[in-house]
Amino acid sequence: MSEGHGVGLTRIPLKQRMMLLSLAAALVTMALKFAAWRLTGSVGLFSDAAESVVNLVAAGFGLYALRVSARPPDEDHAHGHHKVEYFASGLEGLLILVAAGSIGWAAIHRLIEPAPLSGLGLGLLISLVAAMINGAVSFAMMRVARREDSIVLEADAHHLMTDVWTSAGILTGLGVVALVPGAIWLDPVIALLVALNITRVGLVLLQRSVDGLMDRALPEREQEQIREAVLAELPSGSQLSELRTSRAGSVRFITFNLLLPGSMSVEDSHALCDRAEALLEAELAPCRVTIHVEPLPTPPAQHPAG
Repeated sequence: MSEGHGVGLTRIPLKQRMMLLSLAAALVTMALKFAAWRLTGSVGLFSDAAESVVNLVAAGFGLYALRVSARPPDEDHAHGHHKVEYFASGLEGLLILVAAGSIGWAAIHRLIEPAPLSGLGLGLLISLVAAMINGAVSFAMMRVARREDSIVLEADAHHLMTDVWTSAGILTGLGVVALVPGAIWLDPVIALLVALNITRVGLVLLQRSVDGLMDRALPEREQEQIREAVLAELPSGSQLSELRTSRAGSVRFITFNLLLPGSMSVEDSHALCDRAEALLEAELAPCRVTIHVEPLPTPPAQHPAG
């Protein structure tokens, strides 16, 4: 029975397996962090627990987005379904901003009406275990994200690592409170700093999502890489013009014109395009390349003087 389950799991694409791992980690850490908050009454730990809810929802939608983006092109989506990944990262950004708002509200209320903390020792230990789980999962996801060039996995890995640093700050601050009871004001102050930090993360994710949905061009470094690869294959005097690029998920879309000698045969120009596409696929995979071939302009005839 266990062997059958193992075979079934390996049939799931690697990116989706990593998102399932993130989903499982979110469930475990959310339970741990809320337990730590209930035990101590710390608004700092509440802020950490609230962010774990965002992790859970984001991982669930990220898994859905990866499944949709893996579908092949169809009649209604000729270029595939890759842009759904930007909706996933955009939703994650919005959820982070909602979490930041709730954390800030709770922190301000605690500043106005201070309350004593209890059970800090056990609460901090539970939170430390949760942070270690998130750190391990983030490290594993980032390795796969870079290898698979996945925006969804990269966003989730960065979010988890932000959660780790958030937890580290909260644990440090509450450690000071445990040693210096008069520093109880430090608890809501830390929560406010956490809210500001995750607000920044949420805005960055929203910006990346908007850029993707608006077909922002590839970075200049990659555009120069495209030009160099193609021009190296062109015969003398040929030109590359009107380079247009965009990205959807991990897939790059590249379109440009090739100006070739008018004497070149259709067969030779087609072979040249095939070589250019193969080069770009090797350097920037996965990518979709569209090339339009035009003849070089004929120089004006020289008329003898007089």
